[in-house]
Amino acid sequence: MATEVKRVVLAYSGGLDTSVILPWIKETYGCEVIAFAAELGQGDELKDVRKKALNSGASEYVVRDLRKEFVEEFLWPMLRSGAVYEGKYLLGTSIARPLIAKEQVKVAHEFGADAVAHGATGKGNDQVRFELTYAALDPSLKIIAPWKDPRFELRSREAAVAYAEAAASPSSSPRRRSIRATRNFWHISHEGAELEGTWAEPKDRMLVLTSPIEKAPNKPAYVEVDFKEGTPIGLDGKRMDGVEIITRLNALGGKHGVGQVDLVENRLVGMKSRGVYETPGGTILYEARRALEGICLDRDTLHYKEIVAHRYAELVYYGQWYSPLRLALDAFFNQVNKPLTGTARIKLYKGNCRAVGTKSPRSLFVPALASFTMGPSTTPPTPTASSACSACP
Repeated sequence: MATEVKRVVLAYSGGLDTSVILPWIKETYGCEVIAFAAELGQGDELKDVRKKALNSGASEYVVRDLRKEFVEEFLWPMLRSGAVYEGKYLLGTSIARPLIAKEQVKVAHEFGADAVAHGATGKGNDQVRFELTYAALDPSLKIIAPWKDPRFELRSREAAVAYAEAAASPSSSPRRRSIRATRNFWHISHEGAELEGTWAEPKDRMLVLTSPIEKAPNKPAYVEVDFKEGTPIGLDGKRMDGVEIITRLNALGGKHGVGQVDLVENRLVGMKSRGVYETPGGTILYEARRALEGICLDRDTLHYKEIVAHRYAELVYYGQWYSPLRLALDAFFNQVNKPLTGTARIKLYKGNCRAVGTKSPRSLFVPALASFTMGPSTTPPTPTASSACSACP
């Protein structure tokens, strides 16, 4: 727990937690607070956040557009690994935290801050992801984590709302939500309300990026995803950058109800939690790349790669993005992905996403070897009595 600090950079979203944490830090530590926000494709969530931060007592508000870096330096390496946590979770929140924390440390250096802060609770995974990144990139920075500070008493939603309304102007008071949502343009996660149990079915009202499956179109859609060495480079033969690829696939996959996951996962802090995730574009990209692997990778490489992908997923989930092991595994996956140049055709229908065609100049699939036709495709002659076996009755 940090003791004396002069200037803090807070990872600020404008939601309830950070809206109460900002004035609490300022009041408790008697220090200057700089609010930092990362633009990662949250839609309109950053609208009016500057006003909220300044009204809540921030001395500065800094926002950085990190979408391009998010895709090229974080999402694409993760995609090339094929990492999926516990078989279902495409790691949308996990992969964003190291980037946010990295830029937060950078802002701290720019403003001469001696501390960084986050609003993650003591029950979640994000506390570890943020703090491991801070420690990896600048261990001299003090870390303020109010939810783990015994002086922080705003541990219910009602108490937090009351504090926010008292500490800030009405325009900066957060709206009440029954579902906690965390969003970037790779995915959105939902927690809380009926998801705090394991029996209630998730309500359609929580869906943001995807249509309810029952309301998805009755006609399927097709999309072709083009890859170069395991990295997406375009759709339907048209070259695009990563941000545009994900944006377009989110819209298309979302329309057809693709990418919805209801998961009870094992958090790294030792408890189970339930969440609903929407990852339409990511689901399409994983399916497309997996299909290309099927025709381009030899058996031993493919099987061993699956083992390593499991470990890579754990590193991302556990917040160990800046570990030497992750960097070493990237070198392995860069080699594995060299043959993965080609195109996968994906069919989307009523929540289903499956590859229905693949092609690659590096394909190992040989139709002549795979065919069940073992000889000339002519009709064999009909046996006659004279040609029958003499031993047969």
